[in-house]
Amino acid sequence: MTTTAQTPRTMIPAPQRPVPVRPTAREEDDGHRGHRNGNRDWRELIAAVRESGQYPTTADAERVTRIVLSALGGHVTGDESVALARTLPREAARVLASQIPATRPQSAQEFVDTVAARIEGATPATARWDVSSVLGVLPKLIGDDLTDRVLSQLPSGYALLFGRAELAPRTS
Repeated sequence: MTTTAQTPRTMIPAPQRPVPVRPTAREEDDGHRGHRNGNRDWRELIAAVRESGQYPTTADAERVTRIVLSALGGHVTGDESVALARTLPREAARVLASQIPATRPQSAQEFVDTVAARIEGATPATARWDVSSVLGVLPKLIGDDLTDRVLSQLPSGYALLFGRAELAPRTS
C-alpha cells in the first residue's frame, strides 16, 4: 500500500475592491475646482478642448491637451506655476508640473513650432489651432487674475493663444 503525503493548499485571497475616495466637505466647499475633483474635471477639460478644437475623438483632444500643457509647463514658473497646477484638474497639473523649466523664453511662434514638432504630421497652422484650442479654454477654468499672471511671465504674443486680445504698446 502506497501512501502519499498531502500537500498543503495555499489560499490566495481575492483582491479587495478599492474604497472610493470622496472629497472632504472642506474640499467640496472651498470654492476650488479642478485639482480637487480629479478625473471628472479632467474629462470636462478634455471635453472643452474637444469642442473648442472640433476634434473628432476624445482621444485626439486628450493627446493635444497633454502635448500643449507639457510644452507650457516649461515656461510658467514660480508662484504662477504652483497656482496654475493647483487650479487645474489633477491630471493636467501632473502634466504641467512634470516639466523641466525652459532655459530661455520662447516667442509665441517658437512655442507653436515646438508643439508642431511634437505632433506627428502637424504644420505651423494646425499646431497654432491645437495650441489655441487648449490654451483658449484655460482662462475660463483658471480665472482672469491667474491668466493675467501667467501671461505676464510669457513674452508678448501669447495672449492671442489664450484667446485674448493683446494691445500693442503706445509709441509717442
